Amino acid sequence: MNAYFWLIPILPGLAAALNGLAPKATGRMAGHLAVLAMLGSLAISSMALFAALTAGHAFQPIDIDYFTWIGVGGLNIPFGVYVDQLSLVMMMVVSFVGSVIFIYATGYMHGDPGYVRFFTYLPLFTFFMFLLVMGNSLPLLFVGWEGVGLCSYLLIGYFYDRDYAAAAGMKAFIVNRIGDFGFLLGMLLLFWYTGSLKFTGLFEAAPGVFTAGGAVITVITLLLFVGATGKSAQLPLYVWLPDAMAGPTPVSALIHAATMVTAGIYMIARLNPLFSMAPVTLLVVGTIGGLTALFAASIALVQRDSKKILAYSTVSQLGYMFLALGSGAYIAAIFHLMTHAFFKACLFLGAGSVLHAFHRDTDVDVFEAGGLRKYMPYTRATFLIATIAISGIPPLAGFWSKDEILWEAFAAGRVFLWFLGILAAFCTAFYMFRLYNLLFSGEFRGTEDQRHHLHESPAVMWLPLAVLAAFSICIGCVNMPLLGYTGFHDFLHPVFAHGAAHGAEAVEENAFLASSFLSEHMLEWIFAGISVVVAVVAILFARVFYVWFPNMPERMREAFSSIHTILFNKYYVDEMYHAGFIQTYFNGCGAANWFDNRVIIAGLNGLANTVRGLADRLRRIQTGLAPHYALGTLAGMVFLVVVFLLCY
Repeated sequence: MNAYFWLIPILPGLAAALNGLAPKATGRMAGHLAVLAMLGSLAISSMALFAALTAGHAFQPIDIDYFTWIGVGGLNIPFGVYVDQLSLVMMMVVSFVGSVIFIYATGYMHGDPGYVRFFTYLPLFTFFMFLLVMGNSLPLLFVGWEGVGLCSYLLIGYFYDRDYAAAAGMKAFIVNRIGDFGFLLGMLLLFWYTGSLKFTGLFEAAPGVFTAGGAVITVITLLLFVGATGKSAQLPLYVWLPDAMAGPTPVSALIHAATMVTAGIYMIARLNPLFSMAPVTLLVVGTIGGLTALFAASIALVQRDSKKILAYSTVSQLGYMFLALGSGAYIAAIFHLMTHAFFKACLFLGAGSVLHAFHRDTDVDVFEAGGLRKYMPYTRATFLIATIAISGIPPLAGFWSKDEILWEAFAAGRVFLWFLGILAAFCTAFYMFRLYNLLFSGEFRGTEDQRHHLHESPAVMWLPLAVLAAFSICIGCVNMPLLGYTGFHDFLHPVFAHGAAHGAEAVEENAFLASSFLSEHMLEWIFAGISVVVAVVAILFARVFYVWFPNMPERMREAFSSIHTILFNKYYVDEMYHAGFIQTYFNGCGAANWFDNRVIIAGLNGLANTVRGLADRLRRIQTGLAPHYALGTLAGMVFLVVVFLLCY
């Protein structure tokens, strides 16, 4: 089995190469070639997971070096794979959810003039993501990290002839470079102190090199976290992700559910032995995550574009994952990453199905839809299931993972983060059912021409939705601590046991738990009940506002117009960035241009003109006439005689 691991990234890479280098040969088969490649990667990943599950506690991480990639002085980096329980979970998420999205995309992109180009970029994206989660060293992870950044630029800007799409692609690329600079500095510092960038070498060297809670490990992990804030869209580098909706909907689903945005979560989880030694960093990670979860959720409350609402939902859910990481609950973060991949992919592809019904490749204003349940029953059913899942209603998947995060945050003493998470949970349930009600409930609010063209998507699109919806229901069953089953936790525990051993003091115990007369399990049930009640109340509010009393939102908007304006304009963060950074940069460029033109160039031109004018005058001495030269010679001789007589 180990001999075939390299095929997992290579298969989609080959599909991308064939489609890109021989577009005429692959033609309309480009999509099928990409799907077959992803299914091949899924098959090998599934066999590897089955082997690990069969081995149980006897399973050992597989570290294979294929060849020396970089060998300079003391730096020796092999090209190889590292497959452990965490890698297997990520490989399954990328390959399974990616395969479903690829199948959906063959129907969604049917007839698009850039069909082959699209199915060149898409498998290339997954090739780099596999490289990221399977690489056995930080530099190899970084290659995948930068590769998914490149592919996001290509896919977000897929409609390159449209200014907004090109600008969105550039925005994603530039913002991620800011985060990647921090990642690179952190990686270089790690090599400086440990002499190794291979994961096994790092984890062995770290306890002897770094002091738990020390300044060095804190700075290094904070720099790595800067990279994660860019890639996984956290405050303050989240601004690229909502604009990433400019690409085709399958791209949005792939970025938001299974690939790029999960990279930051994976990186911190992979380096958990280092982050567990830096309690200050964990506090920063958790705080940024909690604030991002509530911040993005509040913006989603009033947005009108379905995909934009889902984009801010992704930012918020990623905040939950960082909240878990900052609380030391690494497994809870990965669990939510996995469940989120299924229901968020289902939601995005459902939104794409609505776009397909409207014959658009850009977004639909939710206030121009309504009543779609009559025309799109399959899309509506799957969208509802995914909406219930993300809202945290049991027994669907989102409840188990979200509840575990909230409980772990409270149990770790992060009560403030738990409170932020509960508020974000209320907002999530409200804006998701607001979206569902505006799209599918009531009567259709669009034009008659739009109504005439409404239809359910073809089977190649709604069947993937059904698969994702089914997993949104049942995937949470792999980890149900409330019911005493912790299979997922037990499977991943060996990956994080090493970090826990070095970071036992990373988070403090909750004093309330320590002194409570109730058992910890009973308290967990109580807090789970609180989160469910909060979600149910939010769902009822959404039903009241947008179904039973549809005029109420307009009244609320008028009554709280200032707050609505701030939220609708996303707290004016983009405008502040434009004024504070972009415009300052342009002003600086203008000042530099003025200095260049008025001082540097003008000074050089003035010097050149002076020399040219002097040369123009001096050249007139050279007339080419013998009498003039004789006269000059005579004048010189007379001058010398006069000087000689005066001196002597």
